[in-house]
Parts: sequence; structure tokens; C-alpha cells
Amino acid sequence: MSEPARTSTATQDSTQRDGARPDDPGAGGPPSGGPSSSDAAADHRSPDVENSGTPGAGQRTSSGRRRPALSPSRAGDFKQCPLLYRFRVVDKLPEQPTRAQVRGTVVHSTLERMFALPTAERDAEHARDLLEPAWEELLAEQPELGALFTDDPELTKWLGSARKLVDSYFELEDPRRLEPEACELRVETELDSGLLLRGFIDRVDVAPTGEIRLVDYKTGAAPREIGEAKAMFQMKFYALVLWRTRGEIPRQLLLMYLADKQSLAYTPDEAELRRFERTLEAIWQAILRAGRTGDFRPSPSKLCDYCDHKALCPSFGGTPPPYPGWPEPDPGQETALDRAD
Repeated sequence: MSEPARTSTATQDSTQRDGARPDDPGAGGPPSGGPSSSDAAADHRSPDVENSGTPGAGQRTSSGRRRPALSPSRAGDFKQCPLLYRFRVVDKLPEQPTRAQVRGTVVHSTLERMFALPTAERDAEHARDLLEPAWEELLAEQPELGALFTDDPELTKWLGSARKLVDSYFELEDPRRLEPEACELRVETELDSGLLLRGFIDRVDVAPTGEIRLVDYKTGAAPREIGEAKAMFQMKFYALVLWRTRGEIPRQLLLMYLADKQSLAYTPDEAELRRFERTLEAIWQAILRAGRTGDFRPSPSKLCDYCDHKALCPSFGGTPPPYPGWPEPDPGQETALDRAD
């Protein structure tokens, strides 16, 4: 397994233009997987649903409920801090979006729209023209985001910072040399245990020779060493889903850090993805055990300073609300803000 390779410019390779189970999932060749899905929900299966049978991916249970699934954001929450998972998924405590999160969402949307332009128009000038309409569309869908800005100068300055991130993208690669297979691709697969995995991939590039590259844009301000670990967890999640759905391991996972104009490239292999699959199974079984008992314990770290719920955390003298019981039938959902780290 190669170590992540950091570069200040994107790699110009052939992808451009033209419960935890103790047993191994199997050896030799990719395991079978379910089809991709257009379902945007990324919720979680209750113990009752777990024992009610396993209809195919994207189908409903016998009770008529949509089969829940595990997303990379929610799996990452539980891995980071089980209590954070509880606050977000079980208690559904409100969180105030930050300017940085919303900026990330707008930049992602802008780059997606840019790739829909004719090839010759994929330049910085045209991309900048797409940014403000992307913000206005998001604001129309979520008017409460307007409260993030007290006056027009603040909004103007914020839009300027988003334009700088878009400009940085063009220093990493030339989109006129690319023809992505998909942007903001929603994917779903079912593991052998019946656990569904769902997520959104920023971009999928496929070379003429068939090699797959998964690309994720990063705009956030989380500490780099922590942010990279979370981002690579997310990318391995996507690599596993693509392997299970297409039967081919992605040749490259590419993280594009727009704020500092650097890229991080990583090459997964089969053994690693099999280990990662077992990790996800273990996380899911731990979620189910905690859901049955209500024992979601805090796991203090540097990221606590970024948590909206720090005042309710026992590690900082707080008291969580009474446990309401494991939620049904909608235990959680991944949003665009989750994917805008």
C-alpha cells in the first residue's frame, strides 16, 4: 500500500479527459454488491428493522419503511464520538450552520455546475459567474442561512472568500482536460450482512482504459491532521461502495484542498478495503448496541472545540437530555453541509 502522496498540483494521469463479523467477507475477486441508488437519505437501521428481514438495496421493509443505511458522515460521527452521534441522530439536536460550512456547500455546487458547461467554457471566469447563483439558490431553499450575515458588506466579503476557493481549484487542475463520468454521484450498496451503505461522491473520473478516480473537494478549516484522517475515512467508504457496485477498486482517491492549493492522492488496495468493510460492520454493531441501551459515551478530542453540543457533554460538566429511545423509522440523514468539510 502506498502512502498518501501530497502535491501542489493535481496529478495529470490517464483519468484526465478521454453486527461486526469476525469472518473475512471472502477472498479472491470482488464481493457481490447492490445497485447504485438515487435515494438521498442516509439514515440508520433500528434493531427492529435489523431483525425484520433484508429486502434488496433501495427497497422497503415489510412494514413499508424505507430501509435505512449508514453514511460516511454518520459513521464518522460515531467513530469520532458516540455521544455526538446520539445528539445528531437520536436526539436530533439543532446545529447552527457556520459560514465555512455554507461556503463549502456553495463552492461544491459551483464546481458541479462548472462541469456542466461546454468544455471550452470551463475556466475561472465562467466558474466565478456561477458562484452567486449557487448561493442564491441555496438561500431560497434555506432562508434561515441569511441570518449568518448581519449586513451586505459581510456577505460581499464572504462571497469573495468563496471565489478565492474557486480560483484555487484552477491552480490544481485544468477542467478542460477532464470529462467526469459523474458529479455529486449518489451511491448505495449492501454488504453481506445486509447493512446498506449510502453516500455522495463529489466526482467520478473514468479513464479510457477503465481506471476509476474518486475526487473530493475540501474547503473547511478543521485542523489538517484531523481533517485528513476524517477525509480519508470518507474516501475509503466511497471506494468500498464503488468496488461493491462495479467490481473494480478505484485506482486513485484524490482529495483537493482548495484553501492551501494542495492535493492528496491515495491508492487503495483490496486487502485494505476488506479490512475497512469489517470496520464499518463493527461500527454498525456498536451503534446498535448503544441504541438498545442508550449508552452513547463521549470521546473527548481536539474536535470538541468545534462541537455545538459541548455544553451538554459530561466530559465538560454538562448533562445530556434524557435518552428518548432508539428512533424509528428515520434515525438520521446526511445533508449537503455534511459533505462540505
